[in-house]
Amino acid sequence: MNNQGHPMFSGIRTRTGIIFTACFLASAAIANTEPRSTTAFQMAVAEFAPSGSGIAEFYRENGFKPVWVGETPQHAARRSQLIRALAKVDMHGLPQGTYSVQTLLDRMKEARTTRDLGAIEIQLSRAFVEYARSLQSGALRPSTIDDGLVRKVERSSAKDHLTNLISAGDGNYFDQLIPQSTQYRALMKQKLVLEQLVHQGGWGPTVPVDKLEYGDTGPNVIKLRNRLVSMGYLRPTASPEFDQTLLAAVQAFQTDHGLAADGVAGQGTITELNRSASDRLKSVYVALERERWLPRERGERHILVNQADFSAKIVDDGSVTFETRAVIGKNTHDRRSPEFSDEMEHMVINPSWYVPRSIITKEYLPKLKSNPNAVGHIQITDRSGRQINRGAVDFNQFNARNFPFAMRQPPSKSNALGLVKFMFPNQYNIYLHDTPHKNLFAREVRAFSHGCIRLADPFEFAYALLAKQEEDPKAFFHRVLATGKETTVPLEQHVPVHLIYRTAYIGPKGQVQYRRDVYERDGKIWEALQKAGVALPDVQG
Repeated sequence: MNNQGHPMFSGIRTRTGIIFTACFLASAAIANTEPRSTTAFQMAVAEFAPSGSGIAEFYRENGFKPVWVGETPQHAARRSQLIRALAKVDMHGLPQGTYSVQTLLDRMKEARTTRDLGAIEIQLSRAFVEYARSLQSGALRPSTIDDGLVRKVERSSAKDHLTNLISAGDGNYFDQLIPQSTQYRALMKQKLVLEQLVHQGGWGPTVPVDKLEYGDTGPNVIKLRNRLVSMGYLRPTASPEFDQTLLAAVQAFQTDHGLAADGVAGQGTITELNRSASDRLKSVYVALERERWLPRERGERHILVNQADFSAKIVDDGSVTFETRAVIGKNTHDRRSPEFSDEMEHMVINPSWYVPRSIITKEYLPKLKSNPNAVGHIQITDRSGRQINRGAVDFNQFNARNFPFAMRQPPSKSNALGLVKFMFPNQYNIYLHDTPHKNLFAREVRAFSHGCIRLADPFEFAYALLAKQEEDPKAFFHRVLATGKETTVPLEQHVPVHLIYRTAYIGPKGQVQYRRDVYERDGKIWEALQKAGVALPDVQG
């Protein structure tokens, strides 16, 4: 070879937005190698492939043949696709990764020997696998960020990614890696809009924290109006009055941000109004990462609980067919609702509440020590389920470790679970259920439970689920309810349940929605993305 580098890598231009091209490999030695012979290239590939890795396993089974540095048009196309994909990782809000485009191109240009080609082959494969995993399944591992992120993310092996790349033939496997959900595509568009907005300086001056309402006038009303104009909620006007037009704009903003749409610009509303475009962009970056964590197949019919939105929905063929307000776990370490996916298998009408061990020992046992008749609406039972005589027990002899009894609240309208619960058996003991505490659904922030999800309209939720298997689901439900007996009703078709947490998402009419980070999980995810190499665009001003 000459001193200008290997000819296959000549003529490559760099920088994002420029098309990257790769020339063909002129290596007859590799092209003419017998499948079972050992060559310098094959030895180099074996040397540089990480020992015990999926990449090494793939090349062993592939006879150490090149995926990237071959001389065919297919090899050239793969190289070009990889370089283009790596140059555009920021479009997806992903970190650059271990191998930057410039680093790979420099190493290509510097190739002098067949051994160099073997090293580059493995470097390209490692960059490809890192990119494929990040785009298909997320750049971060949820469980390392927050103990409430218990979602199991489906991750293909390095061997599978490389095998699928080869099997795709002329098809573009890179396009297949991109999440195909409507949410992902819409969030990508919103990301571009916000990046341009950040580059231009954002939404302009903030609004002084003050209470502004219909009928007010003055400079702060003008600042409120200007902020809403810059956000697209109002047409430009210089009126100093809080009139009907401004009232409607405030209500529209409140609806899009999960606030009570009362039209009053109080502290909560102005706080959300004053959040910068950069802050909103961070939420979109995090939402894209969260979308990559979700299963590709959500289910033609599935249940979606967005904890940050305090809502539960039934989705059929991509459209929301039922929606209700929800209460989630209280914002304390041991009560926050976790995030995961499972399958709803049955509902229980007239349920008993079997008190979790943690509640028994932390909340009820101290009360029983002071007064054996405390929490009298709860039965105390032995291991066989028989109710015990409270007066015959000295509760002071027990602690959290040796308390030998269980506790159960029988079915009733005052039962902690209400009159129906919806079960997707899981190790976290989380489910959806009714509640006698209906007043909590009027709150703006609804984080009050021990971790389970309470529904504002549980009966209607049950009717919607039963409609797939009962001719008259409402009549069936109330017939069982009227018995007063605890009754399990199996769902003939299990329904996937996805407990998510999304502070930025796109509504059914295409409007972007933002919610507060009540558990501060998104803040942790953004910090992790930053450490991995994700950065916001510079502000032009």
